Amino acid sequence: MNCLRTDRFSSLAVFCCALLLAACSGDQQELAQWMDQQRKEVKPNVQPISPPKKFDPQPYTTGEVVEPFSAQKLAVAIKQESRQPNSLLQSEINRRPEPLEAYPLDSVRMVGSVIRGKQPFVLLQVNRLLYQVKLGDYIGQNYGKIIKITETDMSLREIVQDASGEWIERTSSIQLQENAR
Repeated sequence: MNCLRTDRFSSLAVFCCALLLAACSGDQQELAQWMDQQRKEVKPNVQPISPPKKFDPQPYTTGEVVEPFSAQKLAVAIKQESRQPNSLLQSEINRRPEPLEAYPLDSVRMVGSVIRGKQPFVLLQVNRLLYQVKLGDYIGQNYGKIIKITETDMSLREIVQDASGEWIERTSSIQLQENAR
């Protein structure tokens, strides 16, 4: 019995599909005429591409010119800056650099703080080594001097160049990191 119902249903479905296809076949000629008419009416507007500009290579001569990124040029600029009166760098250039000045601040992690007597100290980790620093010590590559220490962070004064080339002071801080490993 189920087989007869399925057979009738499938034959009914085939009949309906054939009827739908027959209904659509009459409109194809009209559709083709409309598409031909549209093709004739539409005219594309394509502008021609302009010819490329002629490239004249210039010779690159570096023999007489000082390289703009050389360490020698930077050292000369810093010495000239330090000779100027009221320069922020004047006192920084003449002192001996401290070990933590070799590392950028983003590689330095604060892992703790200690108070000995009345002097606060900060424990810093750099490359799996532990350092103990106090107020007045220097860290970072921008002449960073520690100016404030609390239990959870430390502040430092850095000397950096602004967009116009002037040396300015800015304040940075390093905060205690909970899961320091």
